[in-house]
Amino acid sequence: MAWHSRLLSLLPSRRAPQQARCFSALSQQPSLEKAVAELALQLKQAGQKRRADLGLVFCSSAYASDLQRVLPLLRDAIASKHWIGCCGGGVVGTDPQGQALELEHQPAISLTLLQLPDTELELFRLQSDQLPDLDGSSQQWADWAGVDPDGGHSMLLFIDPTCSSINDLISGLDYAYPNAHKIGGIAGQHSANHGSLLFDDSSGELVTGESVVDGAIGCLIKGAWRIDPVVAQGCKPIGPVFAIEQAERNVVQRLSSAEQQGTPVACLQSVLETLTPAERELVRHSLFLGVAKRSFQLPSSGDASEPAFLVRNLIGVDPRNGSVAVAERLRVGQQVQFQLRDAEASRQEQRQLLRRQSRRQSEPLAALLFACLGRGEGLYGAAHGDVTGCREIFAQVPIGGAFCNGEIGPVAGATHLHGYTASWGFLVPNNP
Repeated sequence: MAWHSRLLSLLPSRRAPQQARCFSALSQQPSLEKAVAELALQLKQAGQKRRADLGLVFCSSAYASDLQRVLPLLRDAIASKHWIGCCGGGVVGTDPQGQALELEHQPAISLTLLQLPDTELELFRLQSDQLPDLDGSSQQWADWAGVDPDGGHSMLLFIDPTCSSINDLISGLDYAYPNAHKIGGIAGQHSANHGSLLFDDSSGELVTGESVVDGAIGCLIKGAWRIDPVVAQGCKPIGPVFAIEQAERNVVQRLSSAEQQGTPVACLQSVLETLTPAERELVRHSLFLGVAKRSFQLPSSGDASEPAFLVRNLIGVDPRNGSVAVAERLRVGQQVQFQLRDAEASRQEQRQLLRRQSRRQSEPLAALLFACLGRGEGLYGAAHGDVTGCREIFAQVPIGGAFCNGEIGPVAGATHLHGYTASWGFLVPNNP
């Protein structure tokens, strides 16, 4: 049979197709060197051998003074082609036992390594001091970012808290990359004299001093894997849907519904009469306004008359005329609805949205969570509230992420900056 063996040796080898893999690690070591060593050991014990395509790293602000050493140490210990992440007010991660944790107000580093065959990852870095014109062409924005929009279906986006014109930047990226769902957040603040974003798009050597940047960073994803967004704003509507009859910039002066019309304060007083005592107590500190947002795309199903609401803060009341100021520019004819936020409303909304996601896709390869600093234990009264809700639906998915100063995610076909929100991204096959 020697001739048979020799014939086989002359044939081209047939390698087994590579499978997508996700490896996660989490360390709470106060020492950065010990934390990186622990992360590397966890990955080795989990069987991670091949170089990852993307390393997602999130560290708490406890490491702010050492932030410029994070990526150099990680690159020396762990192989990944690209690195991206940020400093957060807390981190979300998965420990070696597979337990998903939300770690607030303590040292922690969360690492998610992704091996994504047949997937193209294009990282970019932006400075916001000179944005392209939103009235110009979308190609100007794509040229500015330096990434071709063609084929891009998902985008990770992280913004430094010192970045200017954040809403314009997000709108411009929507303009240039309209088919890409965008998920991410604003990094945590710290007192060190450098940025909060971790970025290394090197296939070669890391440039010393360039691993920590400000402005904005992102990763456009093309090919076999995509990110499905789930944005849980954590509110429940109260009262009817009103139409704005009179407004100036962000100040609402008159509202109307089928039942009544009047100033926003008068309309709210009528809504209060329908609430329970517990709900009326929540109004004192947890009242928001939902502003209707509609997609420019035709709906694929459902009632097009039902708007999606973008929850915004009420930032002032004028007792002289009953008007209210809202953290959003408004216009006459727009629909609004008062909203209440509490722990139970947040749980119920997130559970509903995650169950809907589970019906669309089976268990995802990985999940990313960018949660507001106002959520966590402060909202739920107990730790790990959001990740526990996710594990009720997706029992085994590795979860990574950060607590942010603002969360980025789509509502009604456009990307927005949110507050008090859980912005989820689920990595799933990009099947037609």
